[in-house]
Amino acid sequence: MPPLPVEAVLFDLDGTLIDHDTAAEEAVIASFLGPIDPPPLERDRVVRRWRELEAWAMDRYLAGELTFREQRRLRITRLADEFGLGAWSDEKADDWFAQYLTCYEAAWQTYHDVPPALAALTAEPRQLRLGVITNGDADQQRRKLQHVGLTSLLQHATISSEAGAAKPDAKIFRIACSELQLQPSQVIYVGDRLQTDAEAAVAAGLRGIWLDRSDAISVTSVPRIRTLIELAPLLTQLRAPSTTTGWLA
Repeated sequence: MPPLPVEAVLFDLDGTLIDHDTAAEEAVIASFLGPIDPPPLERDRVVRRWRELEAWAMDRYLAGELTFREQRRLRITRLADEFGLGAWSDEKADDWFAQYLTCYEAAWQTYHDVPPALAALTAEPRQLRLGVITNGDADQQRRKLQHVGLTSLLQHATISSEAGAAKPDAKIFRIACSELQLQPSQVIYVGDRLQTDAEAAVAAGLRGIWLDRSDAISVTSVPRIRTLIELAPLLTQLRAPSTTTGWLA
C-alpha cells in the first residue's frame, strides 16, 4: 500500500521559528548586569550560565518536579547566588523575573528565514496545514506566536502544559496528529534539536526533519536542513517521481 500523502507540517517554536537565545541573552544582560556595558568575559559567563540553568530548570518543570513559577525562581536565585549576590527571597526573584520578561518579550522575533519558508509551504499547489508542537507554558507560547504575527499562519498549536506530555514523549506528537485528524505518517515535524524534535517525531510515527542551524553534523538518521529556506525544496525533491517510494512519498 503506498504511503499517505503529507498534509501538514508542524514546527518546534523556540530555536526553530523564534530566536529565543538572542532574546534571552539580551534580557539577562539588561536585567542582571544592568545599564552599564559589562566586560565581555563577564557578559559571556552570565549568558552561558543562564542558558545552562534554563535548560536544567525547564527539564525539572517538564518532568513535573517544579511549577512554571518555581523553575523561574530557581534559575535566578541560583544565578544570583553563584555570582555573589547572596540568597534572594521568592519575592525578590519574582520582581526580577518580571523585569527580565519585559526585556525578553520585547526582543521576541522570528528568524529571517521563517516568513518566506512558511509562505512557500502554504502556496499553491501545496497548501499544507501548518502548526507547532512546543514544550512550555501555553500562555507564554501563544503570546509569542501572536507577538511575531504567526497566529494566523500556524493555526494549530499543541503545547506541553495543555497536552499533559512534553517532547520527546511520543504522546504529545500523537495528540497533535489526532487533533489534526491525520495519521502520524501524514505529518512532517521540523525542529532544531535532533533527538528531542526530529528523532522523537520519527519514533512517534511522524516524518522528522532536523533544522541544524549550526551546521554541526553532516550525517544523521533523519533528513537535515540548515535553514528553513531549504524545507520547501526538500519536500519537492522527495515528492519527485524518482523518489515516490521514499519517506516523504
